[in-house]
Amino acid sequence: MKKLQLKKPDIKGKIRKIKNLKKEDVIAYWKGRHERRERILEARRNSAFAKKMQPVYAFMNRFSLIFHALLACIINFVIEAISRHSVVAAWDYMTGTPMVFLYNAFMIFVTFSIVYLFKRRIFVRMIIGAIWVILGIANGYILLKRVTPFNAQDLKIAGDGIALINNYCNGFEVVVIAVGAVALLIWLISMWRRGGQYAGKIHHIAALIGIIVCGVLYTFVTNIAIDKRVVSTYFGNIAFAYEDYGLPYCFSASLFNTGISEPNGYTKKAMAKIDKDGELNQTAASRSSDELPNIIVVQLESYFDVANAEFFTTSEDACPNLHNLYQNYSNGYFKVPSVGAGTANTEFEVLTGMNLRYFGPGEYPYKTYSKKHPTESAATALASLGYGTHALHDNTGNFYSRANVFNNMGFDTFTSKEFMNVLQTTENGWAKDEILTQHIMEAMDTTKQEDFVFTVSVQGHGNYPETQVIENPKIKVEGIEDEALKNKWEYYVNQVYEMDQFVGDLIKAVEERNEPSVVVFYGDHLPTMGLKAEDLKSRYLYNTNYVIWDNIGLQKDDKNIPAYQLMSEVLNRLDIHSGTVFNYHQQRKGTKNYLSDLELLQYDILYGKQYVYNGKAPITEGHMVMGIRNVSLSSIVPQLNSGYSLYGENFTKYSRVYVNGEKQKSSFLNNTRINLSETELKDGDVIQVGQVGSSDTIFRMSDKYTYQNGQLVKQEGTATDKSKSWVDQDYDVN
Repeated sequence: MKKLQLKKPDIKGKIRKIKNLKKEDVIAYWKGRHERRERILEARRNSAFAKKMQPVYAFMNRFSLIFHALLACIINFVIEAISRHSVVAAWDYMTGTPMVFLYNAFMIFVTFSIVYLFKRRIFVRMIIGAIWVILGIANGYILLKRVTPFNAQDLKIAGDGIALINNYCNGFEVVVIAVGAVALLIWLISMWRRGGQYAGKIHHIAALIGIIVCGVLYTFVTNIAIDKRVVSTYFGNIAFAYEDYGLPYCFSASLFNTGISEPNGYTKKAMAKIDKDGELNQTAASRSSDELPNIIVVQLESYFDVANAEFFTTSEDACPNLHNLYQNYSNGYFKVPSVGAGTANTEFEVLTGMNLRYFGPGEYPYKTYSKKHPTESAATALASLGYGTHALHDNTGNFYSRANVFNNMGFDTFTSKEFMNVLQTTENGWAKDEILTQHIMEAMDTTKQEDFVFTVSVQGHGNYPETQVIENPKIKVEGIEDEALKNKWEYYVNQVYEMDQFVGDLIKAVEERNEPSVVVFYGDHLPTMGLKAEDLKSRYLYNTNYVIWDNIGLQKDDKNIPAYQLMSEVLNRLDIHSGTVFNYHQQRKGTKNYLSDLELLQYDILYGKQYVYNGKAPITEGHMVMGIRNVSLSSIVPQLNSGYSLYGENFTKYSRVYVNGEKQKSSFLNNTRINLSETELKDGDVIQVGQVGSSDTIFRMSDKYTYQNGQLVKQEGTATDKSKSWVDQDYDVN
């Protein structure tokens, strides 16, 4: 058998050749490549196949608009089939609502008009088509994980989503996504090289005029479609809207239709009438400052009373503590703005008293407004009465931009997951809510006066596994035949049970403080389980549950409440009247033009001229500090071979060590020790520890410590400045 001969590469010769290269050689090389490319293209144009196809190409170019229309219809059908996870469902959508289907196809058709600006028309068509299909794939995949479809707001939280990808995708899915992205890129590069070029002359002015005409025509058609109710500008349920109006329209609406449009009748005079000459800006309370109660509001992730489900039963009561509260304290259904997702939107309604109905479809005001702008909230309303205001969340601080949002809403502190030593997590990686009790108590301990604590839990979060991941579940689900669905509900019900234990522990901890207090619990939305209205006793997918516990003798008054009215209701029961929007609800709820005037008020505060504030906005800038505890260092000990062990207090998994401003490779062992395996120190080096979130966001810094003769010397006053907002800190680190 003949042996394979491998030729040794002439590396030295190659290097010598590169060194001796001249400018003329480089020019000649690229000229040769260009000429070779032209010869290849010429050969293709003169090939038998090309000559045979020339009449076909000429025909397609002549009637390209018709073929664009057909292609748009095909792409529209494909993305709807992917989104609906069914070709049959896509066919029913197309044949059942042909005008909606054609309207969306026309939108896709308009995007193809830009191909006439380019010679590589085939390549540009493929790029446009690929973008639409990718939107369909993204929507179809996301709808496997949650109820809310893919929308423009997902693009704005993409960075946070990447940080949480392991909570939504398994390893195989991540690999498939990565391979698919690479394959698409390779295919597009190949088509750019091989797709050919339009042989005729490009008439750029005519092409631009055509694009403008298409845009104007699309605007005209859209207005007609809205007038004839083919599509709608309001999505009561974004998931249903995608089913009714199609992905192209709904996604574009979520992309371009954000904020609150100026309502008809918005004038200074109209706002003065709504404000009643300043009544909405009053701050009053019948109780003395010593009698004002602590107010704790707890948002329970994906919680609803599972006893309201009609298609399964549980082996024992899944939420005995909450059921006990329901029997003895004010409670009812809690109407939320979304189903299966949209936690931040329920938060927004509760904290601001504003109705999401008036914002764009699928919009997250956290991302579009409150992330960048000061926003009046329950925190500012209660701060005006002397309350300390605190936010807590056992998830990361940057998710939904909460660290920025809570700062702009006037909170004093925000304790996020970066400041918690989470020891217990769910089987799919979310922190268990038991961690929250101690941090709520610590937040209240930081002030001598009464406190407002807004807490967002995370334990009940999906995705819910289809396989049995809890070996010996406390609560068993009965009545569901499908094994995968049963496993999902059994997992969820057991999370609800543990969340209920947290509720009981928190009430006990509050009682032990022996301070006047009110604690509100509510669910932010139903779990992502594909629920239908007929599955629930309430027959309504926007209902969760709420309850108001107190130790000050409030009368039990059961009623159903929408999220945007919750805080005004709680404050009213306490005879507290503070906050522009909360005062509005207390004065105007149930009266004529209540909702239309609420829209005017929301527009005036957020996007208008703020007539209602009369030049005195409740908040102009934030002052929030991240976390409660200070990180301190006590000693640093050399390890046997190399590196050091750093000792101190209040370390977490999100603690990062900096030496002379350079971040070190470190490993967290526990709340008192961090290992620095590769760090080398010398006298005079400065050590500092920061609590760091996603995207290397530094939330808080310890004091600086100078390393001297094996000891740490503290530099007093070099830690985070608590007198100003965390976003205004200036840290000398890389």
